[in-house]
Amino acid sequence: MRHSPAPTGTLSVPLWRAIAVFRFAALGYVLVLYARNAADYAHPFLAAPVLLGMIVWTITATWAYPRRQLRRWPLLATDLAVALATLLVSPWLIGRPALADGVPTIAVAWLAGPVLAWAVAGGRRLGVAAAVVLAATDLAVRDRLNESSVTPGVLMLLAGIAVGHVARLIATAEQRLRRAVELEAATRELAAATRERERLARDIHDSVLQVLAMVARRGAHLDGEAGELARLAGEQESALRALVTSRPTAPSTAPPADAAAPPGDATDLRTMVAGYAAPRVSVAAPAEPVLLPGHLATEVTAAVGAALDNALRHGGPDTRAWVLIEAEPDAVTVSVRDDGCGIAPGRLAEAAAQGRLGVSQSIRGRIVEVGGTVRIHSAPDEGTEIELRVPAPVPG
Repeated sequence: MRHSPAPTGTLSVPLWRAIAVFRFAALGYVLVLYARNAADYAHPFLAAPVLLGMIVWTITATWAYPRRQLRRWPLLATDLAVALATLLVSPWLIGRPALADGVPTIAVAWLAGPVLAWAVAGGRRLGVAAAVVLAATDLAVRDRLNESSVTPGVLMLLAGIAVGHVARLIATAEQRLRRAVELEAATRELAAATRERERLARDIHDSVLQVLAMVARRGAHLDGEAGELARLAGEQESALRALVTSRPTAPSTAPPADAAAPPGDATDLRTMVAGYAAPRVSVAAPAEPVLLPGHLATEVTAAVGAALDNALRHGGPDTRAWVLIEAEPDAVTVSVRDDGCGIAPGRLAEAAAQGRLGVSQSIRGRIVEVGGTVRIHSAPDEGTEIELRVPAPVPG
């Protein structure tokens, strides 16, 4: 028999708890009615073992149904069989004259327990199937067919339909929730892969790409194998730039080998940036340590290196650069200034469009990625100042 998928996750837990509450409440009602009507029973003392069996099964079903590995056809069939057995012994225990006079069967509302369990386990179809079987048996043990004898069966049918419909909705919600979780996990994996790609691209930019560009530029007018090598280097540079810029964010220059900081440690930014000091580069820093988390200090240092590389490479042979580190309570600002030829208006946008990543990604990309900001002040023949500002959280 095909039926609606049953809810199997945490969303179905409240349903099984509600059925457990119903079973015990219905069992209490059964015991109250027995105490009240036992004098009218044909065999009141023999009803005690039946009531004991109902108590034991109520406890067993309450324990078993929430466990998915036990929620199989043997448990469902046994649940229905126990309810049918209590119905079938009712005419003998109570007596048909008493049943005809309106004394309820020994199970009363407890009969609905299997209907609810079947509905939650298999949806509306199984719930209605269990209700039909129990309702037909209930009518069979009575001598008269009237409104009061039909009402219990109708109520069980309605309960099977309603609870089965709710169970189907929960099953659908669980499937959608599972799909959403899978999509979220896939998105996180994609984001992690993208970040790794960006990190690799940053490392590539000022190493492989610039070497290829230099080889292509210097060998462009040579003949023979040297000229062919220059041509191939130019082709590979273009292909690699296209690959690196195929993602929205990107690459940048790595800091000096001795400047990389452990990602979880508090690192003095002054020590890392001091590695860039050279005859044409001056570094000024506060007297007190400028502490940043390791990964943040590494990114700032790499951005400073990219800014210095651009300044000295494009500013001319006599260009000088100055690095100034300023520490504030909630932020750290690093300014890289040079006295070179400056940047022509529109040059940065043009370079980014051509796949040249030095400023747009090696500098700005790094700082923005860690929550900072970049400001660039430049004009032709007036030099360039790049201001890098990052938040300064208390190192963990």
